[in-house]
Amino acid sequence: MLPLTETDIRAAFINASLSERKAVTLPSNLATLAWDKLDYLGWRDPKAPGIGYIIALLDDDPVGLLLRERKGKMTTRPQCSWCNDVQLPNEVAFFSTKRAGQAGRNGDTIGILACANFECSVNVRKLPSVAYIGFDVEAARQQRIEALGEHVRNFLQDVRDG
Repeated sequence: MLPLTETDIRAAFINASLSERKAVTLPSNLATLAWDKLDYLGWRDPKAPGIGYIIALLDDDPVGLLLRERKGKMTTRPQCSWCNDVQLPNEVAFFSTKRAGQAGRNGDTIGILACANFECSVNVRKLPSVAYIGFDVEAARQQRIEALGEHVRNFLQDVRDG
């Protein structure tokens, strides 16, 4: 992920109105983020508990989404659709988001199960357990990092092109 400025972040949202973009509370640690260890930038809005934001590169341009968390408890422990971590140390939530453009203005939405506080980049960088003798844990970790990027980009494309 490339470092982004406040202006870059606010301009990246494809499914938020101008007033929603202006109201975005930026991450408090923006100046100190380890951008090289992020596959996407994701954060929760401390002023609006049910709101989350993600930004990732799509075709080398930053693309952002405003997400809304579904209220209510899940009956089973879900798996994050992005990092696919089966040993999550964190919660997973269901987020919905308006599609971009006219479809979103017409009320068309799409949903995703994702780590509640967007910890996917940390999760995929943990060494996986050894599955069998000779298992290459570093190659498995690299494969998980690449898969995370692909999953997030595919979701952004679905929102943008839907």
